[in-house]
Amino acid sequence: MRWRGGVPREVRGDVERLTSGDIQAELGERATLVQFSSAFCQPCRATRRVLGEVAAMVPGVAHVEIDAEARLDLVRTLNILRTPTVLVLDASGRVVRRASGQPRKADVIGALGQAVGE
Repeated sequence: MRWRGGVPREVRGDVERLTSGDIQAELGERATLVQFSSAFCQPCRATRRVLGEVAAMVPGVAHVEIDAEARLDLVRTLNILRTPTVLVLDASGRVVRRASGQPRKADVIGALGQAVGE
């Protein structure tokens, strides 16, 4: 499992669609990076930095961090099993990629390419 950690995987089956009300923040114009974190998670801090850099680099992309402990309802609905977990949403809020563990910057940029249709 360790070798797959952080690699964004395509979401298959029933695809979740999240709204700005679900994540309690505005969706990005082109895509949204949703990060589920916990307070004492060291990889969450590094993930926050990577996702923030990517969101600043790509116009129309938003980064939203959600405290998993505070939003257990959403964690259960989305079957979040560990932190950090990153969901890549397209402009309509559909989850197109999902990664558990700390993602690499290049993998996040590649996942965004699918979300924005490039």
